[in-house]
Amino acid sequence: MEEFKKRIDLHIEHVKKVGLHCATEETTKQALILPLLDILGFSPYDPTRVQAEYAADFPGVKASERVDYTLFSAGIPVIFIEAKGFSQNLTNHCPQLSRYYNATPEVGQSSAITNGREWRFFTDLVNKNIMDTDPFLTINFEECNPDVANQLRRFHHDELEPEALRALAEENIYLSCFKEVITSALKDCNLEFVRYVVSHSNIQRTLTGRFLESVQPIVKQAIAQSISTMVATSLSATEKTQETTVREESPKDSVEAEDNSITDPNNENIITTADEQRLFNICCDILVGEDLQPRDTETYYSIVHRGKSNRWLFRFWGDRRRLLSNSLNQSLKP
Repeated sequence: MEEFKKRIDLHIEHVKKVGLHCATEETTKQALILPLLDILGFSPYDPTRVQAEYAADFPGVKASERVDYTLFSAGIPVIFIEAKGFSQNLTNHCPQLSRYYNATPEVGQSSAITNGREWRFFTDLVNKNIMDTDPFLTINFEECNPDVANQLRRFHHDELEPEALRALAEENIYLSCFKEVITSALKDCNLEFVRYVVSHSNIQRTLTGRFLESVQPIVKQAIAQSISTMVATSLSATEKTQETTVREESPKDSVEAEDNSITDPNNENIITTADEQRLFNICCDILVGEDLQPRDTETYYSIVHRGKSNRWLFRFWGDRRRLLSNSLNQSLKP
């Protein structure tokens, strides 16, 4: 899974880097779509897994229309993929994919439309063999989504299970609907929601409309405080988990981490830690092609743009007190 996630991350960076250069649909296919299919185990060079221009000459479909790619598993077509140019709005082309899907019931449980940066996956939850109007999963490589590798893993050739995809579709649709209702209820705090809260709060009052309206602002305040508490608790739990991990780190691991630190030959008090080096690498990965330079001092570590101190991206203090203490102890050794 780690190797798969790494390949997906690299592909996302590739899409961000070259996407704007994909001026035509064919370029988009070659540069963005086929590479992802290969990562998913559907090699474009294996016709037993991927077939381009799959015939869709069935009743209800225009004569000689062909879908861009059809993915096969065990000799059975499982997913239609309709490809569009990088700059195309996918919503304008969903009816075309729908015609293909509705006319070919032998194709598995899913279909997709993509412009290389956005992928929309559909199935037929509402009516059998009729593609739903709304996608059950949308993946946009230009948005930050830490779960994208796990979502795409379900479409990998070695793990693809049509029925499992259908279950995923139902789960995502329900989750989206529930989130929308919950968000609306928390945001609007209508009287029906206020009634639910008050009725479960053991308050001995008759729940008249006037009373519910009077406590509506209080319920809104309670919602805000509850959400704030949950967020703070979650962050606190994460910090404790990280602290536990650090405490459980073996002496060998600690030594290795210290060995990765770099001491300035001109000033032994300036120590560039492994964490600081990783921060610089992350910035370079995010801002590909930019002139970034690390600057380390006794007080803090920073990354600057084009070598100019007044153009710093961020400053990182870390545990400078511990590092200076270690440096002092080293100097006091006989």
